[in-house]
Amino acid sequence: MKSGEQWTSKLGFILASAGAAIGLGAIWKFPNVVATSGGGAFFLVFILFTFGIGLPLLLAEFLIGRGTGKEAVSAYRDLAPNSRWHWVGYLGMATCSLLLSFYSVVGGWIVLYFLRSVSGTLLENGRDYGQLFSQTSADPWFAVLSQGAFMLLTIIVVSKGVTAGIERASRILMPGLFVLFLVLIVRSLTLPGMYEGIVYFLKPDFSKLSSEALLNALGQSFFCLSVGGSCMVTYSSYLKKGESLGKPALSVVGLNVMTSFMAGIAIFPALFALGMKPVDGPGLLFVTLPNVFEQLPYGSVFIAVFLALFLFATLTSAFSLLEIVVAAFSHHDAVRRKRMCWLFGTIIFVLGVPSALSFGIGSELTWLNKNVFEWADFAVTNVMLPLGVLLISLFVGFRYPRERLKEEWSTMPSMWHKGLLLYVVLLRYVLPIIVGIVFLHGMNWLPF
Repeated sequence: MKSGEQWTSKLGFILASAGAAIGLGAIWKFPNVVATSGGGAFFLVFILFTFGIGLPLLLAEFLIGRGTGKEAVSAYRDLAPNSRWHWVGYLGMATCSLLLSFYSVVGGWIVLYFLRSVSGTLLENGRDYGQLFSQTSADPWFAVLSQGAFMLLTIIVVSKGVTAGIERASRILMPGLFVLFLVLIVRSLTLPGMYEGIVYFLKPDFSKLSSEALLNALGQSFFCLSVGGSCMVTYSSYLKKGESLGKPALSVVGLNVMTSFMAGIAIFPALFALGMKPVDGPGLLFVTLPNVFEQLPYGSVFIAVFLALFLFATLTSAFSLLEIVVAAFSHHDAVRRKRMCWLFGTIIFVLGVPSALSFGIGSELTWLNKNVFEWADFAVTNVMLPLGVLLISLFVGFRYPRERLKEEWSTMPSMWHKGLLLYVVLLRYVLPIIVGIVFLHGMNWLPF
């Protein structure tokens, strides 16, 4: 039985799904991985892997969700009754909850820095931005309250429902994200010396395509699409029956690749124009970029734009992480949805407090040289997501009822119709091996 709520249009579904997939990794990590792993050569390999590996996995989640019209746990129960496959849905819920618990910490830092940029108190001549970030992330009040503010924004949007909350927000935030990107790209490309940054980012260097670089490209090809946590199962369950899945999947993949490209074009020219060293992660956003914009005319305006961009990307991903849990317990009841949003939003917030304190009073709580934040990140990225991807691939390849799969596949573009057998073989035998290799790489268990 279909969910009581649905996306009002295919565009709404695409924007929400793209928002779920486009996160911090695509903006602050991926461009530097490209630049240091062969530039245009790595980017080309990444595109091939994303369409050849990420796209089939994304389609697998879409097929499960749209085929049943149910959230993750119920979807697996419907397709494989009297089995334990529904635990894949519970794994997705656990993965997304843990991910949101520490993702919200970073989201909180972004909220705090955005407010500072808008108030004009962020950029100061001669300020040590590394020390500022260390003090901010170490302060327990700043860390926890900003994390709470980010979770509050997420809860408010998700509690309003799929149409009035997530879709409406995505229709504003996703176009806004690309507009902000264009503003920053234009500014970066008008800086003297910007060409060197573009060359650093995109010049093909096949000598740097090492086994390590290829494995990174493999992992990025499906992690960047938010597959493995069954978020896309839940999102696609709100899609109208009979809607084609091929074009939305291609659109989500294309938007994600385009975002990664735009991030590099926006960031590297500005860094090289001002003689800054490329970095990734929090160091880029909270240390390097403030140094860059401090030296530019109207720098306070452009740093606010950049932080707004990061905030948009972080929020749209957070909506999907909370939605998978809320959908499983709200049973399509609007009043119950609000209660479940506040209940699970609060639980995830509390779960994330140790991560928020990991850089201050909780910094000494470590094991094997990793603090709570780092262990949560490791568990999700290196164990839970690869396991989820593996199980989803095997489920659609072996357990999805053949007749129902054929029915769902019939909505694909006509040129895809004869490719179902190849797709099933890919899910059964090829992708599990690739996922296994990525898992072993993430655990440092490969000899190369």
